[in-house]
Amino acid sequence: MDPHSDRFASPAPSREAGPPGPGHGSPPQGTAGPQVGPPAPSTRRRGPRPVPPGVEYHRVLAGEKRRIGRGVLAIVLLFGGLFLFGGVLSAAAEVVDGLLGRPVPAQGRVEYTPALHVAAMLSIALLIPWSMLIQRWLYGVRGASLHSVVSSFRFDVFGRALVFIGPLWLVTTVLLTMLTPREQTSWSHGDLFALFAFTILLTPLQSAGEEYGLRGLVFRVAGSWGRGRRTGLFLGVLVSSLAFTVIHLSTDPWFNLLYFTLAVSLALVTWLTGGIEIAVVVHALNNIFLFLLDTVLRHDLGAVFEREAGQGSPAVLVPCVSVLVLLAVVWWRTRRTGPALTPAGARPTGA
Repeated sequence: MDPHSDRFASPAPSREAGPPGPGHGSPPQGTAGPQVGPPAPSTRRRGPRPVPPGVEYHRVLAGEKRRIGRGVLAIVLLFGGLFLFGGVLSAAAEVVDGLLGRPVPAQGRVEYTPALHVAAMLSIALLIPWSMLIQRWLYGVRGASLHSVVSSFRFDVFGRALVFIGPLWLVTTVLLTMLTPREQTSWSHGDLFALFAFTILLTPLQSAGEEYGLRGLVFRVAGSWGRGRRTGLFLGVLVSSLAFTVIHLSTDPWFNLLYFTLAVSLALVTWLTGGIEIAVVVHALNNIFLFLLDTVLRHDLGAVFEREAGQGSPAVLVPCVSVLVLLAVVWWRTRRTGPALTPAGARPTGA
């Protein structure tokens, strides 16, 4: 099936009226007759599909057919790209560490280096363009529509969320760090400065990459599988939240509870607000604050990233409660208007 053709494709313009005849077309073969005019233009759409008018964020890719196979392919491509980016950039980081005289994995290296930090951040940040490309290729919808229902990143929403959520999440992170004892290690001043700088510069992009991939593409893909908006919302939230939990590869029930709670809450916030901005703010603040506190306190980052059973604790209930409070506030503020919709007069988002 052509990914660009569906119920939202524009109808072909009608031909001008021609002389009567069988089938209202050209004269039978072997007879002379006047030219009817230029052939009818093709009905195949060129360029991106229009964003459907008056639909919620998770229903932008919905059509007459559920296209579950295409959605599964989109999710497989998303995570395939994630692992490919990670593998390539990690290998590059090992080369850089080797040039700097650091021990390579074959020599027993276990420390978390600035080069590995950059590789990890960039590999996930690449999910932003990768998610947009997958949506454009498989569904024909412009990648920029992943930003929000208005197909652009709403910096006013982002700014307000940053001002109001920032203090809440700083307190949340400090409490979580105080309740979670960590092993300490010795860091050189150069490594500490590099980790601090790269965290400030790249962690927002890394966090946004996860949001565009999970709360953006996967949420929309699974949301298009339902016949109706409520079924689609349930599937979108469930599938995107399970995927977010699984990719963290944790066997600890406390960490999995944290990941699933964050994922469900941020998916519902994305649905209510009609965009990815608040989810990006929460994710970025969480990762930046945690990383900065760990580096300032000289925590062993290798141990921080361990997610095996027994590593988690009830302390993760602190961020769980915080994100649920945020969801309640967003729901309260949108209770009269309902979820944000795409513009009623939506047009093709560019060609």
